Amino acid sequence: MSHLLSSHKSHRKLTTLVENRTTYNAEYAELNIYETHAVAEKVSLTFDFPIIASMLTGKKIMHLDGFESFDFFPGESVVMPTNKEMIIDFPIATKHKPTQCLALGIDAFKILEVVEKFNHNVAIENENNTWDLDKTTSHLINNVDVNHLLERLTYTFTNSNKSKDVLLDLMIQELIVRLLQTKAKSLIVNDTDVFTDTRIGTVIKFIKDNLTNKDITVDQLAKKAYMSTSHFHKQFKNTLGVSPIDYINSEKIKFSKKLIKESKQLRMSEVAFQSGFNNTSYFNRQFKKMEMMTPQQFKASINK
Repeated sequence: MSHLLSSHKSHRKLTTLVENRTTYNAEYAELNIYETHAVAEKVSLTFDFPIIASMLTGKKIMHLDGFESFDFFPGESVVMPTNKEMIIDFPIATKHKPTQCLALGIDAFKILEVVEKFNHNVAIENENNTWDLDKTTSHLINNVDVNHLLERLTYTFTNSNKSKDVLLDLMIQELIVRLLQTKAKSLIVNDTDVFTDTRIGTVIKFIKDNLTNKDITVDQLAKKAYMSTSHFHKQFKNTLGVSPIDYINSEKIKFSKKLIKESKQLRMSEVAFQSGFNNTSYFNRQFKKMEMMTPQQFKASINK
């Protein structure tokens, strides 16, 4: 992502070695790019609007309320509520290799507008229409959709373009939805109380309880949710950001990785069968699609 900052470098003015800040403004958002050119500890940052912070280069150690301290690397993002303090260490920053991070602030009214649309689209008889971004911190690791959007936003913010505000508006709306889907998925999948009595929550529980069943169909899940198949498919994807089949496969692949780690003597055909796949070639394709490596490569990587 650092190649996107070439335009930024011509605009910035270096006034401090720790968290030097350059700001770019748009109608509904503000992009701050921070650069630290020296090792530092316990640097505090707070924003008076919700932000998504994303690493560009280097490494930080983040201390956030409610989390164990964690290393923060490129490809990772943190969604922070209004007025929530970040305490940051910079262990490897140097003058020639600065640690760079972006903090994107989004207008609270814009968030509310998009949240209302999102809630309207995913609401099932008003069971789950209370999503928002401004209550808890979320740590996102290697979320491809969010990372691509942040790259495009950074490029558009730092380069002049006649349609800049229109493009940024569309991208910010999409980013808010992606973050809501991520949070929705996390809340449902991690068995919190949010979806305890909802139809989608019931379906998620059924999938988890019947993961090794090779005959789970979308029609069957739709019946459990008391919806038509097409309506169920749409509502499921709107809420979790993935189709029912992709969700089932991702859970099965997660289970297969556990099997490979714990039962090293199993052949891959047995792993596939025990994970609920009808044939090994389909299992291999799904595994590679989701993990970017074959099951055999995954097995080799854990045996090193």
